[in-house]
Amino acid sequence: MLRFLISRGVMVPILRVLLVGIGLLATAVGIGSCRSSQSTATDNRVRRSSADILLGKPYTGPAEETPRGTDGKPLLTGYWKLLHEDGKPDGNLGKDRPDFALPHTAKGKEVLALNYKTVDPEARCIITGIPRLLTTVLPFEILHTPQRLGTFHALSWHRWVWLDGRTRDPEQDPRYLGNAVGRWESDTLVVESSGFQDSADGNVWLDDNANPISAGAIVVERWTRPDFHHLNLELTYTDPAYYTEPIVYRRSFVHGEPGEGLTEFSCEWNTPWIVTHLEPGPGKIGPNGNRGFGPDNQIVPDLPLGSVYDSRGTGYWLYRKNKPKPSDLPGE
Repeated sequence: MLRFLISRGVMVPILRVLLVGIGLLATAVGIGSCRSSQSTATDNRVRRSSADILLGKPYTGPAEETPRGTDGKPLLTGYWKLLHEDGKPDGNLGKDRPDFALPHTAKGKEVLALNYKTVDPEARCIITGIPRLLTTVLPFEILHTPQRLGTFHALSWHRWVWLDGRTRDPEQDPRYLGNAVGRWESDTLVVESSGFQDSADGNVWLDDNANPISAGAIVVERWTRPDFHHLNLELTYTDPAYYTEPIVYRRSFVHGEPGEGLTEFSCEWNTPWIVTHLEPGPGKIGPNGNRGFGPDNQIVPDLPLGSVYDSRGTGYWLYRKNKPKPSDLPGE
């Protein structure tokens, strides 16, 4: 019978139908598998919280020695993620002080009150300054060369620290991140910054809580890298115009995983909306000293943080969750 069908030319169309059917079935299985993989990948991305992505976790692997340069000094190059301290507020320079409060002078209180009447400069896409960038929960990178060290931050701001032996310029221009020069004290890198923009001008805050910084402030950072995976900071902030005594601030970081690093960030697209809609001041600061991100007072902001081309951020971190916010580019 099979020979008869073949001889009559009937079997060829049948075989073609069978082959097409098999191909369609394989394609369907492939698409289903692909969709399943994509769904799994998406589910994995959804399940990974912003805290898992942005914050560091205690390192439990084998110890690795501190990398060193040709001068024998520690190299600080790396991608660094905050080791959050439970019970301590981030974004608040007073995190190590009683009641998390800063010791304002009378003038400092006046400028603090002014800051509460202005929309957060960082939300307006004005350069975020030092020390505020060093108090944030967001990761940052360091590129360390013999002549200078660069710190690169998640909001696309950066600064340079000169390591070539120069001293402070008495005629330096004011900068949001100050003018920084560094020196070594044994294995500790000491960075001294001066010449800052002043909060009285309405364009810069000391930290997330709207505390003020004056043009005469001095910031001294002491950086140590005891091993490959850890980086420690002790910062002393001195500002007689706005504070009655120096403020000491400490925190520690852990090195990111291989392949992690800063990504593109853009906040300009929603600045016009923010200027007219975001309420002034830092928002409600809870009894734990943390401004928080929304009514649930979460530690870290939602992702994505910003917008770059078609990767549009709908959860820009300075929006309060209980406030309306745009979900797309203005005008679209």
